[in-house]
Amino acid sequence: MNSAREQLIDAISTQALHHGDFTLTSGQKASFYIDLREISLDHRVAPLIGEVMLELVQEFDPVDAVGGLTMGADPIAAAIMHRGIASGKTYDSFVVRKEPKDHGRGRQIEGPSVSGKRVVVVEDTSTTGGSPLAAARAVEKAGGEVVAVCVVVDRNTGADRVIEEAGYPYRYAIGLADLGL
Repeated sequence: MNSAREQLIDAISTQALHHGDFTLTSGQKASFYIDLREISLDHRVAPLIGEVMLELVQEFDPVDAVGGLTMGADPIAAAIMHRGIASGKTYDSFVVRKEPKDHGRGRQIEGPSVSGKRVVVVEDTSTTGGSPLAAARAVEKAGGEVVAVCVVVDRNTGADRVIEEAGYPYRYAIGLADLGL
């Protein structure tokens, strides 16, 4: 039986990797696009993501919660939370909105409070590091302590450097070489 990581690499390669001309969230152009939402919300692959990412997150224990900027981080955080429960970990998950709500309680972070908590910011893929850094700033503004940033796929475009220069350890589960890119 292949390891969870090997199975995840296969799922990404066969179901979430697209070739063509794409504009990324960062505005950068790319000849391939990794659409992890296609598989991170799939009942067969989400548990693999949870298992692989749980290994990265546990390095920073004690951790209270995992989450990041909606929408890429949402299924990743949920997968880690569920896989964590199966492993005896009690990580909450949270969602960071791009902007605080302009109604209701006006919250930018949804889920259990991150105030006073040690959190790991997660993301599906990272190109410039902008989304994880935006999430980290929101968590810190809400009183949380960001202990690391962990992404499923690193595009090898400098996000690691940007995030580490901002003061956060950076880990990724899968690199472009793992996907044959």
